[in-house]
Amino acid sequence: MKIRTVVLIILAIIITDQALKIWVKTHLHYHEQIYLLGTWFRLYFIENEGMAWGWKFGGEWGKIALTLFRLVAVIFGVFYIRSIVRKKYHRGFIVCVCLIFAGALGNLIDSMFYGLIFSASDEGLGLAKLFPPGGGYAGFLHGKVVDMLYAPIIENKTLPQWLPFWGGERFTFFSPIFNIADASISTGVIVILLFQRRFFRKHPHEEQHPTVETNTPVNDTMQVL
Repeated sequence: MKIRTVVLIILAIIITDQALKIWVKTHLHYHEQIYLLGTWFRLYFIENEGMAWGWKFGGEWGKIALTLFRLVAVIFGVFYIRSIVRKKYHRGFIVCVCLIFAGALGNLIDSMFYGLIFSASDEGLGLAKLFPPGGGYAGFLHGKVVDMLYAPIIENKTLPQWLPFWGGERFTFFSPIFNIADASISTGVIVILLFQRRFFRKHPHEEQHPTVETNTPVNDTMQVL
């Protein structure tokens, strides 16, 4: 695979991810929903201060540490992708690494710059503005990641009373709200795990033993010696 193809894959994911995030941020109120495929698949605008799928850790310092970790991972990813392309790794593996890299970079852009270029999105604040006159809602490295893809398979069902611990509680199956970058990372990781044998399959070369010609007669005595 050529470097040009790798760059095009990464750019396609980042542009699509950022375009949808910017549109959602500037056109939807916080927690507003748009139904796309019935109640099963929708856009649901929320923001996430932590990792993919809404996970958080460590408060404000954890946010900064996570953003810096993403930055280091992206820098390392540049050199790693160049290395595996030069070494002609399996095409499928390279594509998966590109998906993971593009997803990490997409969320890194949010964390680094969205606080600087957007006004706040919150209940009752109206639509967020891009490049607001008064400045953004947070400083560098403190931006929130925009999430919007929501596909609950089972939503707000009541669990049976006889079920231990959770009986009678409301239940939603597959409740995470994510974005294209998250989906890109997850797809790359899952495909690598499923096809790792194919991606990393070795092709041992058959050993070739040189044939030595000799005029020495071979008999039982010579074999024993």
